[in-house]
Order: sequence, then structure tokens, then C-alpha cells
Amino acid sequence: MTIENNPLKQYFRRPAIYLKLPSGGNYPPGVVEMTENGELPVYPMTAIDDITSKTPDSLYNGAAMVDIIKSCIPSIKDPWRISSIDFDAILIAVRSAASGNEMEVESVCPACGEDSKYGINLVGLLSGLKAGNYDKELEVNDLLVKFKPLTYKEMSAASINQFELQKMFSQISSIENEEERSIKSRDALKTITGVTMKLLSHTIEYIKTPSMFVDSNEYILDFLQNCDKIAFDKIKTQNAFLKQQTEIKPLKMKCTHCQHEYDQPFTLNAADFFG
Repeated sequence: MTIENNPLKQYFRRPAIYLKLPSGGNYPPGVVEMTENGELPVYPMTAIDDITSKTPDSLYNGAAMVDIIKSCIPSIKDPWRISSIDFDAILIAVRSAASGNEMEVESVCPACGEDSKYGINLVGLLSGLKAGNYDKELEVNDLLVKFKPLTYKEMSAASINQFELQKMFSQISSIENEEERSIKSRDALKTITGVTMKLLSHTIEYIKTPSMFVDSNEYILDFLQNCDKIAFDKIKTQNAFLKQQTEIKPLKMKCTHCQHEYDQPFTLNAADFFG
């Protein structure tokens, strides 16, 4: 008797929805196994996936999300290399397959201050996700800068760095000695600048000079640390613009108490999304 011949196999979970990646799924070999129609089957979470989604340490370092994606979307072979363009869509699809198409969110009306709960349509969110135009190069003086979206591994590392920096500032605020607190604050700001530049360097695929093509991350980071502020700000602004084009647009809300209409930012956090 073998597992492959299990008579209960016909009762295993089936795909709940099908996902088209906003990026189109143009990945190197070994990342995503694309179907002929470009739609990836998304399965409901298993009991093991549900336990995994409630493990704080694994969610913190990204390992839990990788396991859940592999289980629920088997066509994705290497979730660490999935780009930020597709990650929100994947989260929404897995959540929808696990718990249905509607998700409840809380929102405080800016007009009357009342807190209410609203149901949002996850398929509607999916249909609104678009990829930014990462093909266009940015002109910076006589340089051409080509951007790329972060991978999930880079996003996860950035989240861990952000958490560590928040802890650092929390500890600084408790220092009573003003001079020591000032020194620690300056050191923390330098650390933040370094982390920001390193993260920005990972969003650059290459920089073309009039005579050379540079795609070494080490050289690109060195350039960001030593270029003039105008050039740096132009690169930073363009990266932020591309990121914004890919993000989920604010939700259109209408207060149930005073009927005021307003926009509610909506961001996805794996721990909150599945916890």
C-alpha cells in the first residue's frame, strides 16, 4: 500500500480560486511554474498551514509565509524570489481561498470619529492591482538608471531591519542623560540612512554610463553614498513612485454614522492578515 493509492485522495482540497500575477509571471526558471493560461490554482490552507500562520517567530522572519505560499500555490516554487509586484496579490488570493472573498476591516471616520467595521471584496482588490512600469530607464544627468522590484527575501529583511530600528529608538527615548540620548540619536539616524541606502540599492537593476554598464550592487551602493543630493533624491523619488503604482489603492469608505466619504489606506501585513 502506498500513499499515492490513497482512496481518500479524491476528497483532498481543490483549488478555490485562480490567480493571474500582476507581473505576468515573467520570472527566471525555478521561481514560478506558469500554466498555459497564466492562471495559478490557489488552494485553501490546510490545518498545518493555519498553525503556521499563527507562529509569530516564523511570520517575523518570513519563513511561515514561504511555507504557506508553497502549500497554497504549488506553482510557486521559490517564494523568496517572488517580486513585490506580485506579493500583495498572492496574500489576497491565499486569504480569499482560505476564508472567503470578503474580509472585515475596521475604520475610524475622520469626520465624526466613529469606529465601524466594513466588508471589503478581495477579488475586487485583486482586479485593481497593477504593475508599475519598471521597463523605463530614469535619466540622471548623463546616467540611465533601471529599477527593479524587491524580492520577498529583500522585503522580509527590510521589515526585520525596520523592527530592530524601532526597538533602538524605543530604547533611546528611555535614556535620561540628555547628552547620551543625543549621541545615541545621531548614531541611530546614521544607521537608518545606511539601511535606507542599502535597500534603495537593491531596487536598482543597473546604471548605464555613456561608456559602461554597471549592475554590481556594491558599486551601485557606493554611488548612492557618494552622489550629490539632487541625483539621490531623483532616484529615491522615482523608486517611491514605482512602488506606489504597484501598491493597493486606498479603500473608498462611507461612514455608516454620518455618511462622510473618505479614503482609507489599506496595507497588508502577513501576521495581521492570517493571524
